[in-house]
Amino acid sequence: MAFTKNPNVKLWYSPGACSFVPHVALREAGIDAELILAQVGQMSEEFKRLNPKGRVPVLAIGDEVITEMSAVLTAISYLAPEAHLLGRTFVETIRVYEWLNYLSTTAHAQSFASIWRTERFTNDFNLYPSIQVRGIENVRDVYALIERKLSERDSDYAVGHSFTVVDPFLILLYFWAGRLDFEMETMYPRYTRYVKNLRERKSVTEARKFHINV
Repeated sequence: MAFTKNPNVKLWYSPGACSFVPHVALREAGIDAELILAQVGQMSEEFKRLNPKGRVPVLAIGDEVITEMSAVLTAISYLAPEAHLLGRTFVETIRVYEWLNYLSTTAHAQSFASIWRTERFTNDFNLYPSIQVRGIENVRDVYALIERKLSERDSDYAVGHSFTVVDPFLILLYFWAGRLDFEMETMYPRYTRYVKNLRERKSVTEARKFHINV
């Protein structure tokens, strides 16, 4: 895959969904991308042809169409290496991917999805309540891990001492708690301070204008 120096970049996003993360990354990288709305549950046939998985985020760089969070964020970082969105050292980059894998799978695709996308886990409506209860328990475990890992660090950021793509992902998951009525400030004070420190960052505030519940 070879990108031109000034490629045409497009991001398909859904308000409040995980596509918030690459949206922030694009802003942070100073990349002027075309934003295309792809509402969850109302995906057009054109979008499904673009991404048969039917999910955001989807990033297009010229003729190259990229899906899956880690791949999308890697592509954005490649376009703006000076932003160090994947970290500044080899070890930091490893930690970034460690976070991304956990947040994309255990946190998002397993825990939150079992609450809000229960149909992905069973065809039996009678099982929905128990799956959703377990999902809430899993989300609490996710938040507890985030709280512990942030508490172990003397930094305003999740990795190293500068902004990486992990930070908007953690910000997004924090705001998703608003739909679950969790007492975040009481239960996860370090996580709360972390989000308060970063939520007014320019790239974050610009992206939040397009995303409800964030």
